[in-house]
Amino acid sequence: MSILSYLHVVLTTRLAELRRDSERGDSPVPTAVIIAGLVAVAIAVTALALTKADNWMTGIPNHPGGGTAPGAGEGAGG
Repeated sequence: MSILSYLHVVLTTRLAELRRDSERGDSPVPTAVIIAGLVAVAIAVTALALTKADNWMTGIPNHPGGGTAPGAGEGAGG
């Protein structure tokens, strides 16, 4: 028996087994919906943290240079 005939028989047999077995696991759609929900929650948490941090930083009185790096304000550079 040639290798191509053997592979054809093996593949046909395996596909027939898969067609008989109706319980092949969960559909990928619920998994994709769960992942999309987790991504949405992650984006919301990131946006909330960014907003809180920005509000906290702007609430610091007399921060040098109006938000620039320390030493980069007036008189820097010699």
